[in-house]
Amino acid sequence: MKHFICIIGVLGLFFSCNTKKDISLEELTISQIHEAYKNGDYTAEDLVRAYIYRIEENDSAINSISEINPVAIGRARALDAEFAATGNLRPLHGIPVIVKDNINTIGLPTSAGALALKDFYPETDAFIIQKLEEAGAIVLAKSNMAEWAFSPMHSESSTKGITRNPYNLDHVPAGSSGGTGAAVAANFGTLGIGTDTGNSIRGPSSHNALVGFRTSLGLISREGIVPLYLRNDVVGPMCRTVEDATRMLDIMAGKDPKDPITNFSEGKIPDSYMDFLDKNGLQEARIGVFRTLSENNIHPEISSLFNKALEDMADLGAVIVDSVEVENFQELRQNQWCADFRKDLEAFLAEYVKRDTLSSLEDVVRIGTKSDFARTRLEMFVTNFGRGQSPEIPCGDAFTDLRRVAFREAIEKTMDSLNLDVLVYPSWNQPAATIVNFQEEYKGDNSQIIAPHTRQPAFTVPMGFVSGNLPAGIQFLGRVFDEKTLVKLTYAYEQGTKHRKAPN
Repeated sequence: MKHFICIIGVLGLFFSCNTKKDISLEELTISQIHEAYKNGDYTAEDLVRAYIYRIEENDSAINSISEINPVAIGRARALDAEFAATGNLRPLHGIPVIVKDNINTIGLPTSAGALALKDFYPETDAFIIQKLEEAGAIVLAKSNMAEWAFSPMHSESSTKGITRNPYNLDHVPAGSSGGTGAAVAANFGTLGIGTDTGNSIRGPSSHNALVGFRTSLGLISREGIVPLYLRNDVVGPMCRTVEDATRMLDIMAGKDPKDPITNFSEGKIPDSYMDFLDKNGLQEARIGVFRTLSENNIHPEISSLFNKALEDMADLGAVIVDSVEVENFQELRQNQWCADFRKDLEAFLAEYVKRDTLSSLEDVVRIGTKSDFARTRLEMFVTNFGRGQSPEIPCGDAFTDLRRVAFREAIEKTMDSLNLDVLVYPSWNQPAATIVNFQEEYKGDNSQIIAPHTRQPAFTVPMGFVSGNLPAGIQFLGRVFDEKTLVKLTYAYEQGTKHRKAPN
């Protein structure tokens, strides 16, 4: 960075005046940044300033960032001082992160895109933000999202408006973590965080040529996150590479007393998921092709990409087990959703927001919304709760709900009987919808169907592009708490195909 000596008044105070340093931000990874820090090529402060400049210059067209962190530069400067004093880099030292706007962060509003929370500033960071910052990460900005995380189709909020897909501005980035997906794809930050109730990490990752990890329910804490359906909600990485997402996973996974569901992860987490980054990881891996999903009203170009992905995996040494069938699948997948929004939201409001005037769903409805889509969902949740069909069946959690347990057992029984490592299918069978017709064109979302209900991990990685420069992703579904296998297989596929490319 260039430095100039500045003189203030008659006191003769000298300090460095920093100008923006030219840093190539395209597709930067954690390892590349850390190497640059060690070599003295630039500092964390330089990098943060460069990302902020890029956002300010380019995000007006995409509308992915809801607010830049006013203390990001100060935090970067402190981390630079620490590195200068110790010579040591923490695991995520000086790495800027884009955080979805439903995750509590001190000093920034956590609005979930809603008018009711537009001026809610949390008193504490969410548990995962604490862990990431302890590892040296910098919260660079909050990202736009589908209001209250209601929409898997698009990302529209009352606080920020509509986010566009950076690969084609006429199309959606999917929802609800569309702001994170678009921002990370456009190289506005190094890493991203999304939440996923049914699709919301994997959908935007697929539509934005990213890697998205929906981990096993119970692996990562959801404390301090505005819920949609807590029985399904997870939080996880959205990144440009499997390696960077895996580095985040190492930091984020683990028990949190404030989210008791994480107790199920005890003894299930390896020393480091990084140990499973193996370029030859597909050799002799048994890949089950789940055509029940992949052949359901699929776009011909995505079908071609998917079948080419299977050929590529075979060339990389995998054993492809085609046309896997799960007994009674169509019946088991039915009636899995339970509308717990009121219960979960009101618990969040009571614990974190603590306002007499904002304690119920009715208060949220009274305050209102600018989004027609969000309005219809809010009105629905006022009178609808529990299981949509057969409401007499209780809505248990993923560990005790008999319908959910049966669904998971059927999937894993099939995988066990065929000795499969994973099942694969396209993350979406159709390309990203246009913004003007997103509801009519919302088709082919495979992410909603299995993992949210069975609590299994499912990772999406890029598998190429279709007409209109629109990305497509392939999804790997694994056994509960077997993230290490998904890391190994997705990394080998990514390294063997290199489909990720930045938007123009």
